[in-house]
Amino acid sequence: MTFDLDRYLDRIAHRPGAATPEALAALQAAQLTAIPFENTEPYLGKVPDLDPAAIWKKLVVDGHGGYCFELNTLFGMALAALGYRAVPVLGRVRMGAATGGPRAHLSYVVTIGERSFLADAGFGGSVPEVPLELGQSGPQEDRLGRYRLRADTATEETVMERETPEGWFALYGFDRSPVTPPDYVAANFFCARFPQSPFPNHLMLHRVTANGRVSLFDRRFTSDAKEREIVSEADLASVLRKEFRIAADDRTVAAVWKRLQPEMMDCVS
Repeated sequence: MTFDLDRYLDRIAHRPGAATPEALAALQAAQLTAIPFENTEPYLGKVPDLDPAAIWKKLVVDGHGGYCFELNTLFGMALAALGYRAVPVLGRVRMGAATGGPRAHLSYVVTIGERSFLADAGFGGSVPEVPLELGQSGPQEDRLGRYRLRADTATEETVMERETPEGWFALYGFDRSPVTPPDYVAANFFCARFPQSPFPNHLMLHRVTANGRVSLFDRRFTSDAKEREIVSEADLASVLRKEFRIAADDRTVAAVWKRLQPEMMDCVS
């Protein structure tokens, strides 16, 4: 497969400038808006195919979203095509914990001149809209919130944190260990099939919008801080297609709706 930059840019409705920090921020924001985080494949018992051709077809040609390995692999292809120096890193998700789990989240460190940034188009509902600059000890703010990168001497990781009313909340930590193809394979399978992983057990979708974010957790849909429950298969189809801009076919919608029923959600994948 050859990465088609023009088709990718059409998919995210974006025209980039030269490789600058501002252009990198605009690129990340554009992908977050156009291509949602979604885990319908793991939720339905499938392990996502990480072959670049499969990711291209799913996210660009077929109009679906994906989770971090898919979203950030595509983002990495775009970074390379646009001339950015990007190195993949694998993070340990913390979600408020003092330490993380397995190295199972993909993002990138992008270097522009003397400055380096953590760029991430695939963490889901808590990700900042723009990359965070490494080496900055203070908070960094975008329109979606305040974030910081904190050095954790105990784990030798850099930790991304989001400010909440209760204080700083750790999202994930990462180090600069080299990442190899087998690392992707192992982490992808763990995320999709490990019984205690959230991905096979809960439906999760997120997209950045002009007004903030929309999200879906199982049957709970949130938009502009207002929550409601998905009440029918038709309602689910409408939300997936209109709010998350996913080209979900009727068969997939029916399978997801069936899986969302209480008796099915009690089952362990």
